[in-house]
Amino acid sequence: MSIVERRLREKEAMRTNILTTAWQIVKDEGWQSLSIRKIADAIQYSVPVIYDYFENKDAILLEFGKQGFEQLIAKLAAAKDSTPDPAEQLKAIADAYWIFAFKNKEFYQLMWGMGAPTCEMDKCMPERSIFRDLVMAPMIEVINKANGEDAETNACLKYHTFWSILHGLVSIKMVAPADDTEQLNKLVLDDAITGFIKNLKI
Repeated sequence: MSIVERRLREKEAMRTNILTTAWQIVKDEGWQSLSIRKIADAIQYSVPVIYDYFENKDAILLEFGKQGFEQLIAKLAAAKDSTPDPAEQLKAIADAYWIFAFKNKEFYQLMWGMGAPTCEMDKCMPERSIFRDLVMAPMIEVINKANGEDAETNACLKYHTFWSILHGLVSIKMVAPADDTEQLNKLVLDDAITGFIKNLKI
């Protein structure tokens, strides 16, 4: 192994160590507690070392946001591919979104800014567009099947309605008391998505 290759590996290992440590702080203390100083203290390096790898804390948050969207997109794509029927695809996407949110609360809170400091995610994270396009595809298909290929329905508006339902219900559940009924929340989600799909066909 050449000196250059060794240095590249060492640099990548340090970057990974910084991210792993930052994630552990987030898991233990929440997004609001994350700081460059805490990361530096945890890995026992000086603060300037962290800045050699990340411009600021926002750069670290952006990296985690991208990771979160990549994972969510993979889950939603698998859900969409589980059935050829576009209405069933929307139901599967909603279920996958719900499951992801509660299995990955830290990622979810950062991705959508729930109590997490964020950079301007829409401008610096193209993964959001991939997420939007993936969700809109079966929606447009349902609309077109019901209304014809030249339907003037505003698919973008419907996308925002769909996401608002999902995000709203997830947000309510995340701040609900510990004894809140999981089964009831899922029934509300299923009922809301079923109603949404019926509305697409009108």
